[in-house]
Amino acid sequence: MARRMMRKHHVRCRAGEKVEITSKPYLSLSVLVECGKMLQRGTPKLDKDGKPMRNEKGKIIYEPYKIRVFNTINFQKSMHFNPFAYIHSEKDILKIVTTLIANTKGEGKAGDDFWVKAETLLYTALIGYIYYEAPVNEQNFATLVEMLNAMEVREDDESFKNAVDLLFDALEQKDPDHFALRQYKKYKLAAGKTAKSILISCASRLAPFDIKEVREITMYDELDLDMLGDERTALFLIMSDTDGTFAFLISLIYSILFNRLCERADDIYGGRLPIHVRCLIDEAANIGQIPNLERLMATIRSREISACLVLQAQSQLKALYKDNMDTVIGNCDASLFLGGKEETTLKSWNSLLGKETIDLYNTSVTKGNQESHGQNFQKLGKDLMSVDELAVMDGGKCLLQIRGVRPFLSRKYDITKHPNYKLLSDFNEKNAFNIEKFLSTRMPMRPGERYRNYEVTAEDLASQTL
Repeated sequence: MARRMMRKHHVRCRAGEKVEITSKPYLSLSVLVECGKMLQRGTPKLDKDGKPMRNEKGKIIYEPYKIRVFNTINFQKSMHFNPFAYIHSEKDILKIVTTLIANTKGEGKAGDDFWVKAETLLYTALIGYIYYEAPVNEQNFATLVEMLNAMEVREDDESFKNAVDLLFDALEQKDPDHFALRQYKKYKLAAGKTAKSILISCASRLAPFDIKEVREITMYDELDLDMLGDERTALFLIMSDTDGTFAFLISLIYSILFNRLCERADDIYGGRLPIHVRCLIDEAANIGQIPNLERLMATIRSREISACLVLQAQSQLKALYKDNMDTVIGNCDASLFLGGKEETTLKSWNSLLGKETIDLYNTSVTKGNQESHGQNFQKLGKDLMSVDELAVMDGGKCLLQIRGVRPFLSRKYDITKHPNYKLLSDFNEKNAFNIEKFLSTRMPMRPGERYRNYEVTAEDLASQTL
């Protein structure tokens, strides 16, 4: 048995290295505050030889990142996100409904399958109608909620038609084979009492949209998820790590992001995006379930998309994706262990590290009429790091395993030694990124510029409205 040892290395970025991280979804607001200004400045623009380009004055030309932020903790510090803006076909409608159902099911109980399928039919029908028939400015969740509110059901009168029924009757006259109409007819097979129960279940699931801020934040879209592979963009997704009420919105973003970028890579760029999109998904267990993640992890890499899942413990992934957990982990080319004591994670790393060869030397003395001595030499296999050793690993060190390379032990990199550390707010408070100012639509006043001043009264506004 050959002797194995863990090699010790430093994990760090080389100074001046081009980092192609164009999408940075985080759950921490502090990351945006600390790094926002650095990203606005961007990275040096390189010439054909890989050297930084300079302007006429000899200064380095930088390529800034476009910053996008979606904040479910404070909607006042967030850009708008509208899932309806990314619907381009009937299959996109089904994907949105699937993600919505998967991340708003609560605890769920056995036997709920009928209600879930019935809700799916209704959501698909209503969203299909909104997408194909409603004006663009009404294609949002607010319209969906209003349609559900208008669906009155009378148990004692099966022939009663509510406002939505009348809309679909008119649609049948216009297009009897319409996608939304076909789904709605299947939903209408339910009797009055059953239909009322389905509507109550739908209202409960979409309860977050009773909040005015949520309806407003999903009214239109500013994230431009389709363009992340075309433009240098830093996308920050911020959500509470203690309250999962709005986690379904983050899951919707990820689901749309992966699917739209894959389609764009295949349809426009021949299978590979021009700019690599890397998703750093911190607290991945708290964002909700991304449908078909195990399949996406195996396919997105060929499209110049990669995902880094950050977890407190592997058991969190098991709780979300059940038997697909091993498939998700197996499709990750690198694994990094920063320390912990969760048993499942420790056993996994103990098995991953394997064994090393040790020499065992024994001596023995036998006393009797004649004293005898003995020596015994053996080669044994020992765990490179046992479970208890992993549990008490030095907090300043980490373990890294890359596909095709033996695992190695490393000291955690000291960020204060990075050449770009001086650009962070952690180094200087003046570098803090002001989210309110970034999102403000006010035109900044500059000295020396001329402006026209208009005075508008309430009466003027009223006359224009009329």
